[in-house]
Amino acid sequence: MKDTANEPVAQTVPPLVSSPPLPRFDRRLLLGILFILISGMIFPIMNGMAKILGLHYNSIQISWARAFGHIVFMLMFFLPRFGVGVLRTRRPGVQLFRSAMLFTSNVAFFFAITFIPIGKAASISMMSPLVVALLAWPMLGERTTLGRVIALGIGFAGVLIVIRPGTAVFHWASLFVMLSASCYAVYQIYTRKIATVDSPETSALYSSTVGAFGMLFVIPFIWITPHAWLDIVLFCSLGVLGGLGHYCVARALNYAPANLVSPFQYFQLLGSVAVGYLIFSEMPDLLTWLGAAIIMASGLYVGWTQSRRKA
Repeated sequence: MKDTANEPVAQTVPPLVSSPPLPRFDRRLLLGILFILISGMIFPIMNGMAKILGLHYNSIQISWARAFGHIVFMLMFFLPRFGVGVLRTRRPGVQLFRSAMLFTSNVAFFFAITFIPIGKAASISMMSPLVVALLAWPMLGERTTLGRVIALGIGFAGVLIVIRPGTAVFHWASLFVMLSASCYAVYQIYTRKIATVDSPETSALYSSTVGAFGMLFVIPFIWITPHAWLDIVLFCSLGVLGGLGHYCVARALNYAPANLVSPFQYFQLLGSVAVGYLIFSEMPDLLTWLGAAIIMASGLYVGWTQSRRKA
């Protein structure tokens, strides 16, 4: 029998356990965030051009140029890829109503920014997600919670801080921004309704139909021929920038889920402040920043509760 008493005992060394590699941040998510940030700069530039044109032209003419240019841009982009079938819709009445809401929103906003700073208008327009959450229950049947109702109340209190009714800084044009945000919220709700019926490309085309073609009966009575080539360039740029902005939003939602990219849409406020400061020497005051922060916080909370409920 072999004696093993004096033999060294081999110690078992546990193998090194390598920790799992940290998950890499999906490149598609980064692209989604990038596209939504780009849209947050494109839309303020478009609004800045509209404000410049608003000094000499009617806001309806400006909104018509934006809508007509949008249609032309989308047709050039979609027809070669999808053919004339992209023009076919199953709910023409709903599509035209959506388009009317979007056009009303644009007219009201372009009219308002001829009187108030772009940054202030952008702060008020951030109430749109709150209006969507408020109308989602009666119009979409989405149940709400007490926490969400409280968040909505706090968000609308932030709107009051921005516009400050009854004070010397209150301007009646702020009410048109609230009208713009409300119409845009209704537009978004009906976009949700139509999403299961028509393709996104069809909805994108019809979104500017009323503004582009319906206003052709009104434009001759308010038309002002552009005074200079620069004005013509600005008019033509509105539709291109609007189309590019919506394209970037669509690409962002294609790369990343809505609950991830939606908070980055508030970057548009910073873009609006930058455009207002660089072009018009406008800078929001402290209370406007405070109200905007409250509106953003409420919107982020509502968005978070919605994403958690869906999960």
